[in-house]
Amino acid sequence: MSDSARFERLYREHRAPMLAFLLRRCAQPADAADALSDVFTTAWRRIDDIPDGDAERPWLFGVAYHTLANHARSRRRRVRLVDELTAALGRFRAPESDLDSEGLESALARLSDVDRAIVTMTAWEQFNSVEIGAILDLSPGTVRTRLHRARARLRAALESEAPDRSAV
Repeated sequence: MSDSARFERLYREHRAPMLAFLLRRCAQPADAADALSDVFTTAWRRIDDIPDGDAERPWLFGVAYHTLANHARSRRRRVRLVDELTAALGRFRAPESDLDSEGLESALARLSDVDRAIVTMTAWEQFNSVEIGAILDLSPGTVRTRLHRARARLRAALESEAPDRSAV
């Protein structure tokens, strides 16, 4: 049997139970779908490593288990980075703000891609305007100007995300 035919058979036979396994362990169906894609991408890449017969199913579910662990680590890393950015940008919001990571993500999403890159490279990677300019193909002066304006827009977005204290 060719690799392609074997892979198609594995996918047909194991896709539904694998998806059920992943759905029970993921918070969102889209996360399960992403994990399923990763499992079968790994299976295709390692088609020669998959044991024959009764051992193929446990092998695939082992890949799924490790894929979920990798996704969880990635999610924790993203949350940690957002928390670090929240702390680094904390001086730009009202001191009494109850803004959480989602509020910061929402505020950052309001910036253009380039402005978001400039703000996050400044906060996360501690790049200076010369380094960011080299990365984004901008002059250092343009980076400084865009950073100043992006911070002002971010501050306004963060303030609009903060709960309205006057209603209390």
